[in-house]
Amino acid sequence: MSPRGEVETGVVSEQRLRDLAPPPDGLPRGVLRSETLIVLALSLGASGVSALISFIGSLTRPGSLKQQAATLNGSYAPGRPWLDLSWQLFGIATALVPVVLVAHLLTREGPGVRGLRAIGFDRTRPWSDLGRGTLVAAGIGSAGLAFYLAARASGFNLTVVPESLPEVWWKYPVLILSALQNAVLEEVVVVGYLLRRLGQLGWSPMAALAASSVLRGSYHLYQGIGGFLGNLVMGVVFVLLYRRWGRVGPLVAAHALLDIVAFVGYGLLAGKVGWLPTV
Repeated sequence: MSPRGEVETGVVSEQRLRDLAPPPDGLPRGVLRSETLIVLALSLGASGVSALISFIGSLTRPGSLKQQAATLNGSYAPGRPWLDLSWQLFGIATALVPVVLVAHLLTREGPGVRGLRAIGFDRTRPWSDLGRGTLVAAGIGSAGLAFYLAARASGFNLTVVPESLPEVWWKYPVLILSALQNAVLEEVVVVGYLLRRLGQLGWSPMAALAASSVLRGSYHLYQGIGGFLGNLVMGVVFVLLYRRWGRVGPLVAAHALLDIVAFVGYGLLAGKVGWLPTV
């Protein structure tokens, strides 16, 4: 069936049509396949392998998983705040290089494709993106916290420490920047770019959804089985929302809000409330 004949829940999905667009002129499927693997190897695919190795290390370490910590934002130079800040900013900036690469690769599809605008990451609908993202974050955030607490109590998850930065003036600005970086990198690469390329390579909608969701879960495996499963489910939801809205923007907003609340909230509440696990 041609892309224009495909129907999702009775409504033609405009984004799905774009996902199934034919390969760009002059770029054979083999080139697109190699390109996709290279992008993943330079970014979140490599993170997935790293997370697997880390999880194996946690499983083979003495003690239960919940007695071990998975620190998300730690100090690079303890006791040297300016050097630490330099490393923090360097890490955030270099983590976004794959997003720049994706923007460049998308421009090769032709004069009608303007980089990240092809996947709905632009400034054309800022308030709509923010509003939708806020609603998604509110729904996923509460369910995600409950799932994490249950997974940790059951022994399937490490204790997640969202931040362990020193009490310096740049602590919270860096945490917010880190949250934004995570959101942009993950949603642009794992949802917008990957779905577009897999569609162009002939993958079915279900197979592409599974690949994107499993990838998202894989690079959270360092947190434990709970981190993998929780993010896999989040990946399914985000793919479905992307196909409905045709934009990565709301997903970036939702992800950024989730991480900002997690990072900043932990910094403000850790050790002050009994329900928040610490190590």
